[in-house]
Amino acid sequence: MDLIQTLAIFLVVVTIIVTVHELGHFLAARLSGMRVDIFSIGMGPRLLGYNCQTGWSFGTLPESWEPQGCTDYRISLFPIGGYVKIAGMVDESLDTQFLRSEPQPWEFRAKPRLAQAFVISAGVLMNFLLAILVFSGIALSQGKTIIETTRLGTVPPNSFAAQIGLQSGDEILAVDDVSVQNWNHFLELLTTEAIGETKQLTIRRAGKVLTLSLDSRELLRRLNESQSPDQLGFIPDAARVFVAGVLPGTPAEQAGLQPGDTILKAGDQPIYSLQQLIATIKAHKSTPLPLTWKRGDQILQKIVTPDSSGKLGISITVVFTNIRHVQYSLPEAIGYGIDQTGKTIVLFFESIRQIFRGKLSVKETIGGPIRIAEMASQQAGLGIMAFLQFVAFLSITLAIINILPIPALDGGHLLLIVIEGIFRRELPAKIKIAIQQIGIALLLLLMVFIIYNDLTR
Repeated sequence: MDLIQTLAIFLVVVTIIVTVHELGHFLAARLSGMRVDIFSIGMGPRLLGYNCQTGWSFGTLPESWEPQGCTDYRISLFPIGGYVKIAGMVDESLDTQFLRSEPQPWEFRAKPRLAQAFVISAGVLMNFLLAILVFSGIALSQGKTIIETTRLGTVPPNSFAAQIGLQSGDEILAVDDVSVQNWNHFLELLTTEAIGETKQLTIRRAGKVLTLSLDSRELLRRLNESQSPDQLGFIPDAARVFVAGVLPGTPAEQAGLQPGDTILKAGDQPIYSLQQLIATIKAHKSTPLPLTWKRGDQILQKIVTPDSSGKLGISITVVFTNIRHVQYSLPEAIGYGIDQTGKTIVLFFESIRQIFRGKLSVKETIGGPIRIAEMASQQAGLGIMAFLQFVAFLSITLAIINILPIPALDGGHLLLIVIEGIFRRELPAKIKIAIQQIGIALLLLLMVFIIYNDLTR
């Protein structure tokens, strides 16, 4: 069932991104006076569709069907990808039947180079616009919660934070000489700035200023394994574990715990994370454990004994104290969306640069369909906002890849248009078809490599 759910979520993500991309080509073509013969969601044989000649119909259209200005809006068999077939354009279908006649005013080949470039670029522009709208929508509806601390709470033993020398109570002053303003800023500097490089953390511990080194490659590797910053040991002292529910007949109920209580200590350890509390309780199976919690203005304490499986019988979540909520106006939200999209683009190219420098591993950095499906399922499990953010990040990534000057991609088509513009003549159809065939072959080889990379990871 998990596999089916993961596959379904993956297909939803791909369908959203591809439909938006192809809609960009479609709208730009129509605005430029070009006819669009087919708008397909999915690839392969036609399952059902609509056009102004035949109306709604199932299955493939008759071989004698001619668009004559009608677009066939269809859903095709394989729900991965999609395409728009523009009249008079040599594309991945390798259909050259239109070359038997003179260019018509409504065809792609008859339009000025600038109009052709606009149509080719429109899919990528729509993907960027999708990302901006998603980021802006989230900012407008949710605002931003800023955790106003730079001090670590607990640092779990053997965590990544512990391995680089951080300890509970350390105050983070700077990352690579950039002063840390708050916890959000610290995580941003940690995960998006100077990726692949060794970072220097300046901290204050017991009144002394110290410098620690952090291997950014190892940090990214662990983040790629879907470990969140708190799982890596970066837990702010503003985090508190909150009791969401208590099961009847359990040690928690017998001790008097109630929903709404905040766990302060387990034994002599202050509690700042779910993982820390769970580990402490499991380490005291059938063993008395002093527990301190807060209810309203009261501080309560009692000795509880976890059961033989190391459980108290509570459901828990994390809440944050010392926070500041920022609400965005519409212009501010749009600005935030543009800024986040820009940062994601910069991060993509920085990652590629670090791969070529040998700072980042191809195996750990580049993911294909399997990795995307895993991440989509994980983000969906975190809620609609996390899922939408993932859609935005993926939309940006695929847009950048699509605009690269590789044959069969939009960037390859754009390069041909530029070349034709320079020489002021259209390239022979045979050359265009050969370029498309080479591009398709290269993309297939790249896909095989990426899937192999996913499987071996």
